[in-house]
Amino acid sequence: MVHHPTDAREKSLSAVREGIRDRLGRYGLWRMGRDTGPSFGIAADRYGFGSVWYGGVGADLGIPSQVLAATDRIVVGSGIVNIFATDPNEVAASYHRLQAQYPGRFVLGIGLGHPERTERAKHPLGALSAFLDALVSEGVPAGRVVVAGLGPRVLALSGEQTGGAHPYLVTPGHTRWAREILGESPLLIPEQRLVLEVDRERALMIARSGVEFYLGLRNYRLNLQRMGISAEELDDPWPRVTDAIVVSGTPGAVKAGLDAHLDAGADHVLAQIVAPEGSDPIEDVAALAAALGLTPR
Repeated sequence: MVHHPTDAREKSLSAVREGIRDRLGRYGLWRMGRDTGPSFGIAADRYGFGSVWYGGVGADLGIPSQVLAATDRIVVGSGIVNIFATDPNEVAASYHRLQAQYPGRFVLGIGLGHPERTERAKHPLGALSAFLDALVSEGVPAGRVVVAGLGPRVLALSGEQTGGAHPYLVTPGHTRWAREILGESPLLIPEQRLVLEVDRERALMIARSGVEFYLGLRNYRLNLQRMGISAEELDDPWPRVTDAIVVSGTPGAVKAGLDAHLDAGADHVLAQIVAPEGSDPIEDVAALAAALGLTPR
């Protein structure tokens, strides 16, 4: 019997994916990683979330390292490391340091960042493939890397060459579509923005500034247009667009909004809690955990 290298690679990827999937559970958290300490991740661990992911992570994997050092269970992910702002060899060295100290608890999320900010983003698939090749050549297991995929080509690359996809600012409809592209084995870990506020008008106002920023970026605009939202609606996103991408309401409604991604094919869904200025993020973590029925440690 002839064994093909592609069969062996897929078998290896599937085994790594299953190991990660078994540790994640249903719900995790996402938070911007710049100018923050480990207290949010410690709270996520304490209140029973399966993972915590940080955006804007540098090659040193600094905030994931701090959270891993301060906890003993939770999975920590980078969401994401920007391939145009980091050196893959430095990222690989940091990955190996974390894997040696905290085996099986770190997932390396990488992505293109905001393409408007670099000329190199004109050839995204080639850049992603080159970065992945560099990581793998430095001994990083491809199955422990996920890619911030939105469109069909990057999603397909994610499913064929890595552990899976970590889409950002997406709807359950996108999650369903992404699962069809990825197939059954690859991990699918979307982010879902939410506001812990029963009053819908107030929730929309709290979410507004962050939503407006992303709707000005072409990769997110194009992706939402794929999901049936018109350019005119994106230019005047209140309330339809915001309703589509922000979950709020009663504890039951918040849980249902996250579960919609799981029902659509996600393995694990990451809640990004958007809160008013001055609110206590640890209290928000506790409130969301209660809404999801998680058991504090």
